[in-house]
Amino acid sequence: MSEPLNPEQLRSLTPLNVLSEQQWRELRAQLVPQPLLAGQLLFRPGDQARLTYYLLAGELLLQSVDGQEQRLQAGSEASCHPLSPSLPRLHEARALTDASVLALDTATLNRLLTWRLAYQDLLLELGQDHAEVEWLERLLENPLFAKVPPSNVRAMLARLQRVELAAGSTVLQEGDVGDSCYFLKNGRAEVIRGAGSAQQVLAELEIGACFGEEALLADSPRNATVTMLEDGVVLRLDRQDFFALLKAPVVDEVSLGEASRLLAAGAQWLDVRLQEEYERAHALQSLNMPLQLLRLKARLLDKTRTYLCYCDSGKRSSSAVFLLSQLGYRAYALRDGVDALPAVQRDALLCESGSGYLARSGGRTERSL
Repeated sequence: MSEPLNPEQLRSLTPLNVLSEQQWRELRAQLVPQPLLAGQLLFRPGDQARLTYYLLAGELLLQSVDGQEQRLQAGSEASCHPLSPSLPRLHEARALTDASVLALDTATLNRLLTWRLAYQDLLLELGQDHAEVEWLERLLENPLFAKVPPSNVRAMLARLQRVELAAGSTVLQEGDVGDSCYFLKNGRAEVIRGAGSAQQVLAELEIGACFGEEALLADSPRNATVTMLEDGVVLRLDRQDFFALLKAPVVDEVSLGEASRLLAAGAQWLDVRLQEEYERAHALQSLNMPLQLLRLKARLLDKTRTYLCYCDSGKRSSSAVFLLSQLGYRAYALRDGVDALPAVQRDALLCESGSGYLARSGGRTERSL
């Protein structure tokens, strides 16, 4: 298998040339050239594959539906742009010589480009301070910021309070009342639940990570402790600013009717209540990932699928959607939770009982025995 290309080899490609180093790292797994043999078809007119193609080597023939032809040579100005980008495709593309192409997931590329262009002005304002730009890029490349308007980000940056911490310092303590959330600006931190022999490390946080928001969204005590692994800096955002600037645009809520339409399109119920609550009654074929374990278990979910989170009041499901958005998943919360539904609708929704369904690696689900 070919090695991924170095971003420097792709700097001539438009609009890839505006991506940041962090964004290139996100695309790395896709930066593998795909070989084409002379005469091999790449795509036909009407093709609906959501891929963005670039010609890297060799020569292609593009033929439109009305018979017009264009010979495309790698290295030419025309080859620096995507091949027949409109969907459905308007051309047939066939290799005239042995060739290679780059195929990128269009949805991922569009997300990265949208973010980069939307925040370009803000990054330019900070351009004199390389450290600030680097941190802000890492922060904004958190997928949840794809939903946050630039005006909210500007307001948030003005309200953040800087806190310098030494290695071993506790940023927040399990069981405490939550009145703010935090962003890790530099250094390393870990998320821990429990104490002594029952202690469990849930995650190590990266620069730009948001944490502490679950207590705000669920209106409950902190469910984990965050400790600095090395000297670093965190930025504190007060409760009211979090709700106004981040929660509102990030947490998408749906009614039961809207959820039904999403289910018909392939979405999956995700029950974020405790296992005992789930076993008592849960939605048909729903997965159970209790909120306190979601950060640890989310890797088992399928990023190509939409998840509909629910709980009793809507608070835990809002927390789940916020967390899943950070991790790059598409998720919605059932508005106000199942307790807000009329009894008939609630009973119809929570129609199964018992151990139900489990998530397995690769996004697979299976019935628990």
